[in-house]
Amino acid sequence: MPNDNQNDSFSVAGRSFNSRLLVGTGKYKDMQETREAIDASGAEIVTIAVRRTNIGQEKDQPNILSVLPPDEFTYLPNTAGCYDARTAVRTCRLARELLDGHNLVKLEVLGDEKTLFPDVVQTLSAAEELIKDGFDVMVYTNDDPIMAKRLEELGCVAVMPLAAPIGSGLGIRNRLNILTIVENAKVPVLVDAGVGTASDAAVAMELGCDGVLMNTAIAAAEKPVLMASAMKKAIAAGREAYLAGRMPAKRFASASSPLEGLFF
Repeated sequence: MPNDNQNDSFSVAGRSFNSRLLVGTGKYKDMQETREAIDASGAEIVTIAVRRTNIGQEKDQPNILSVLPPDEFTYLPNTAGCYDARTAVRTCRLARELLDGHNLVKLEVLGDEKTLFPDVVQTLSAAEELIKDGFDVMVYTNDDPIMAKRLEELGCVAVMPLAAPIGSGLGIRNRLNILTIVENAKVPVLVDAGVGTASDAAVAMELGCDGVLMNTAIAAAEKPVLMASAMKKAIAAGREAYLAGRMPAKRFASASSPLEGLFF
């Protein structure tokens, strides 16, 4: 564990970032709110659902690149809405073409529309093909430490286990699994999906995660811009707590002041 938080940058695929909060761009009421919330979050990496967001596919429609210019943010195109490896691979290749050879992508291959849990078999297949094709793959997966390690060994540049179902806001359901993934990983681990509020983000960072990716937790809040600001602070606080090294949990009370050497 590091001793301090100086120059505590987050690195993935050879690129360094000051913010450990990654944010999505969907579900906001309009483009202006999207921009304001992302600014308040302090995020440097923004993820974009290629199948649902115009990044140049529709020439006569509003393009999110005009609101979030490529010279200000690092794009993380994702394959949201893909239910098989072939569609996910095709989506990543489309994003690379539209973004002038951009190779950093977030892979997610879903199993069904109700739970939006990952189909790990299709995810493995897509990851293998994309890596062979030169992509830097950050991969959404379940909270299974064995699968997380297998994806890492396959060549994924980051592993992104869910905290809970996408958009559920339930927070981290299985802290021990996330902790095990973190302890065994040699690539960045980022919690992806299920965060509901600032305390959830802080918990993820206290477990030693390298970052958190979220969208609905901010966009679906009553005041998205304010929630984005809260999430920024929670990420920073959770990271500092992890670096500080928390006190061991104890079953019984322990006096804050020593009992020895009392004057009376």
